[in-house]
Amino acid sequence: MLKKYLRKYIHILLKNNCKRAFYALLAIILLSTACFNANAQADAYNRYIKQYKDIAIKHQKKYGIPASITLAQGLLESSAGSSRLAREANNHFGIKCHNDWQGDTMLRDDDAPNECFRVYDSAEESFADHSRFLLRRRYESLFELPVDDYKGWAHGLKRCGYATDPNYAHRLISIIERYSLYNYDTAVGRQADDDALFILEHLRTSHAICKTRSLHYV
Repeated sequence: MLKKYLRKYIHILLKNNCKRAFYALLAIILLSTACFNANAQADAYNRYIKQYKDIAIKHQKKYGIPASITLAQGLLESSAGSSRLAREANNHFGIKCHNDWQGDTMLRDDDAPNECFRVYDSAEESFADHSRFLLRRRYESLFELPVDDYKGWAHGLKRCGYATDPNYAHRLISIIERYSLYNYDTAVGRQADDDALFILEHLRTSHAICKTRSLHYV
């Protein structure tokens, strides 16, 4: 119904040669669409973080890989769990088969046509394999970095050849800072996040809570 009225209004504007008003309306429509898409992406990212942050923290304690890096890679590589590889293969990190993989596989175009990717029984298995994958000698220099040096880890992953995207490190850092994922790398940060969630749950009973990326406001 809304589209019907918009088309009718645009037709009237054009018929009466109201170009300025037409372009103003078009700009409003495009801006509204962009805002809606941005909010939808933020919601998807926040759901993903909430679902997998505990796994990332557990693997940080076990393997020494920053939880922020694990979450940012998962978000980026799987489009917050919505990519075909994540949905059909439970592969959240774009890990290819390589010579040592004994499990199921899935062919998908990537840097080359029909490349072989690993298939997992669950997302949790994908997270575990990602941690083990980074224990290879190729990435051993990363473990000399402090666990809260997410920038060093991001640039190190790119330098060690994890991804071919020249902007890979900057994209990881952008996600980490936009969603405050660095909080999950330290005990102090995790406590601050828990405290914020505790306060948020109490505020929900008496206030309307809005959220933009990682910022909650009343």
